[in-house]
Amino acid sequence: MFTQDVVRKLWDESGKGNIAVWKDGAMTVVPPGYTGETDEKKPLVILKPLLLVLKYDFLDFALADEELLSTIEERIRAAGGMVTRAPRT
Repeated sequence: MFTQDVVRKLWDESGKGNIAVWKDGAMTVVPPGYTGETDEKKPLVILKPLLLVLKYDFLDFALADEELLSTIEERIRAAGGMVTRAPRT
């Protein structure tokens, strides 16, 4: 999974709930406070869009923010997931 795809998902789903990132790279919207399992699987990490992307006026700013990208990568990797940055175009 690419870090920038995670940022896009956070941006697109902001205000709808949190984003659960699963071991297979899937991302789903879950209600605030969700910490449980779905189909007997636990998410790697649950990311809160409002805390991570609310401060940016435009998606492009979030996609280029090194601190945001690093924060997301660190959280996913610490949970045992794999994430890389997409090449800059």
